[in-house]
Amino acid sequence: MKKKTKRKLSTVLLTVAVVSAAVVGTLGGIWYIDNKSPNFSSDYVLYVPEGMDADAVLDSLSSGAGLIRRPSLERMFSKMNVPEVLKCGRYVIEPGFTSIYVARMLAFGWQTPQNLTLSGTMRNKGVIARKISNQMMVDSASVATALNDSSFLASYGFTPENVFALILPDTYQMYWTASISQIFDRFKKEYDAFWTQDRLQKAAKQKLTPMQVSILASIVSGETLKTFEYPKIAGVYLNRYHKGMKLQADPTVCFCYDYTLDRVLRKHLTIDSPYNTYKYAGLPPAPINVPPKACIDAVLNPDSHGYIYFCASPAFDGTHRFAVTYSEHMKNAREFQRELTLRRRAAKNK
Repeated sequence: MKKKTKRKLSTVLLTVAVVSAAVVGTLGGIWYIDNKSPNFSSDYVLYVPEGMDADAVLDSLSSGAGLIRRPSLERMFSKMNVPEVLKCGRYVIEPGFTSIYVARMLAFGWQTPQNLTLSGTMRNKGVIARKISNQMMVDSASVATALNDSSFLASYGFTPENVFALILPDTYQMYWTASISQIFDRFKKEYDAFWTQDRLQKAAKQKLTPMQVSILASIVSGETLKTFEYPKIAGVYLNRYHKGMKLQADPTVCFCYDYTLDRVLRKHLTIDSPYNTYKYAGLPPAPINVPPKACIDAVLNPDSHGYIYFCASPAFDGTHRFAVTYSEHMKNAREFQRELTLRRRAAKNK
């Protein structure tokens, strides 16, 4: 009997050991899958806006990141309480990521910074608002409101009229969830960093404040898309400015008409606005667009020449012809007009 009892006990113990080993093996396998095994097959940028729930995140990861084992990620979501603590943000998912790592990212808000790029033509606040909202979580209406909020902008030393000077075209790295204040804090930080002592001294040498430099740079920006012409055109306007002449800049007239003009005609030059540099001498009250940094530096480092006038080249290649005297300028203008007439006739006869 004793031998029989011992055999039974041995069998039970062996069974328990086998079952325990199987359980441990299974649990160990699950732990490894959840904590060590890559669970994604594709690079993916996951955006989690306000109101998005954990199920929608799982669906997005399944379709976009190539989620391999959804139950594994669901277990880790539950472990990290993701449905309750899910953080808004921009998350970059890589194929080597594990379920637990992604669950922690979303629970703790381990975002990947977003590049906010402001470039191209920015002549009105609506364009700026859309450029920002298209790349950040903030909506365009909120940005537009901030750009017209006197109290808000006053804290940065700007007004709704001159806020174009605050925004320097560049790529800013920040979190996708950045608030309006955080975005403008960054703009001001970069603005202050841009206006180095060297640039301030160069502005003073031209007898201009940083704001006046930005105003003149915005006019230069409105005149040409050719970067190599910036210093030359800046030199023309500085020559006029220092001589006390009216700037007579077409871009300022276009600004008066909210950039709705196809061509600036004589009748447009009489509009009564402080921005009409054909009617009023000196600089307009504020920038007429967001000038590129290269335009600002062109005003600070202009070409030294005696040119007072310039007009579009008859080559129609986007460049300009420059002149010292009015008679020379009129000759250039007539050549341009003659070529324009010929091109219009040719187009009409096609």
